[in-house]
Amino acid sequence: MKNNILKRRKLPKESALYPKMSNGACGAIREIIKEAIDSGNNKIFIRTNLKRGLPLENINKVAGPFVEAWALEKFEEISDKVGNKYGLVNVEVGKRLDPFDMILQFKLKGIDDYVSANVDSKATAEDILTSGKSPNITSFARIRNEYLNDPDYIFLVLSLKHKVFSEKIDDDGITNGIMQITAYHVYDIKYVSAKDLNYNPALGTGQMQIKDIHYVDEERKTVEQFIKMIDNKYIKSKGLKPWIKLAEKFNWLKSSE
Repeated sequence: MKNNILKRRKLPKESALYPKMSNGACGAIREIIKEAIDSGNNKIFIRTNLKRGLPLENINKVAGPFVEAWALEKFEEISDKVGNKYGLVNVEVGKRLDPFDMILQFKLKGIDDYVSANVDSKATAEDILTSGKSPNITSFARIRNEYLNDPDYIFLVLSLKHKVFSEKIDDDGITNGIMQITAYHVYDIKYVSAKDLNYNPALGTGQMQIKDIHYVDEERKTVEQFIKMIDNKYIKSKGLKPWIKLAEKFNWLKSSE
């Protein structure tokens, strides 16, 4: 029964240009973040009147939104420059329930159409050992549906590592908190190796997680291979019957007639 059901899966076919589009978008993002770090334009200043400065032991709870906002501004600054060397032409901010934080649109060399990359940014603390371990990336059903709707859908994970300092700036107790972005990684979720991509059954249809966002091996896969891989992870965790219910709900199966 299992093999018969799975043979009826609708499996998307990506275009021959997909690897070039993914590589181009990832490469441009890496260059933009690298240039910001190399030029010293990688700091966020938070002015406080706390004599002890920022509570560093809990700073990871609030640092994420600041770091992600920093990245968004860097991309917007580049896109505002017409004809910039990265080919970044537009930036759109994701809505609250979107699986991505931003959409970056590129005009890349050798590709006629515009390339849209859906980017989920993750901030991780340099001095917290558990930071970056198994973050939720996107729900199983959602990412699967996106690839069925658009086989050339590009979903990237941007990991930004940061550290935080406090610096007193006057005798009245005014303190600057300084968040500094120190390192970065960019991954196409489709190319994250099978051993580095986990399935967590909690929350809705379950969450796809990256085992350790700082250490990811790349494994080139087609969209068809990726869909089969995450299906296998879901079925191994929850069984075939729940998968069939999802398949019927989201129209993942071809007619048996």
